[in-house]
Amino acid sequence: MSQKLEYPNLHLWNKWDFTQVKVEDIGLASVVDLRPTLVPHSGGRHEHQKFSKSKVNVVERLANQMMHFGKKHAKNTGRMGGKKQKSLNIVRTAFEIINLKTGQNPIQVLVKALEHSAPNEDTTRMSYGGVVYHISVDISPTRRIDIAFRFISEGVREAAFGSMKGIEEVLADELILAASGDSNSYAVKKKNEQERIAMASR
Repeated sequence: MSQKLEYPNLHLWNKWDFTQVKVEDIGLASVVDLRPTLVPHSGGRHEHQKFSKSKVNVVERLANQMMHFGKKHAKNTGRMGGKKQKSLNIVRTAFEIINLKTGQNPIQVLVKALEHSAPNEDTTRMSYGGVVYHISVDISPTRRIDIAFRFISEGVREAAFGSMKGIEEVLADELILAASGDSNSYAVKKKNEQERIAMASR
């Protein structure tokens, strides 16, 4: 029996219901984990199993992506490594703001944001006869969701760095914009740019 049936009454932080959330993008349905949980913290039990990150709760995956050093244009230096509770508090506050601004279930807003931020195409390098050129390729569902999370977290860090707004409010605004498919969203803008480059390489 699945966990969804075993624990049907668990609400995220005792507030938001997972059972009402729908994934409309068929391609992402298998990699967006919406099993009910009280606190999105798995303790990293998925780390040593191939492809098992798709079984990690979607809210926890967002929190994991937020565990990066916030310096602009810097790679993750490990400075935020392990600060899971801080990251969860950021996501929780952002969800509160989303609920106040939209009146919607913030988990549904997150799922819609992922659907609008996940690119369908990318380019890869091909070498033929000593000549290197780029061709367009389709992306697997796992990579699509990975890229969507990366675009959202990158956009939040860029916007929050040196800003008067708190990172919680920036995250809430980014998710709301991405959920509506607004081109002002960093994640949607990056997705459109990637697909445009891929289309030119067909």
